[in-house]
Amino acid sequence: MLAASDPAKQFDGIIHERNRLAIVSALAVNNAMTFNDLKAALNLSDGNLSAHARKLEDSGYIDCKKAFEGRMPRTDYKLTVKGRKALESYLAHMESLISSVKNA
Repeated sequence: MLAASDPAKQFDGIIHERNRLAIVSALAVNNAMTFNDLKAALNLSDGNLSAHARKLEDSGYIDCKKAFEGRMPRTDYKLTVKGRKALESYLAHMESLISSVKNA
């Protein structure tokens, strides 16, 4: 049984989901990405990417800007400062867990 202070209980549930982790990771290494670029890079469907991006946007982890290029809609995503800090914290947490398991 895990203790209340167990690191496994402290996961950021927003980022821990694999598609959302993939989105924030892709945005961490790119200044910004369009909806179509993210969709292609992560091999996600329109609906799947939209749902996960909305959750990240609602959490303040990514910014979404919608515009038109000519008559075509364009959606750009960018990682926020809050999102970058959350990702860095999540990665540090995972590294700590891995280290604990290796040293057990």
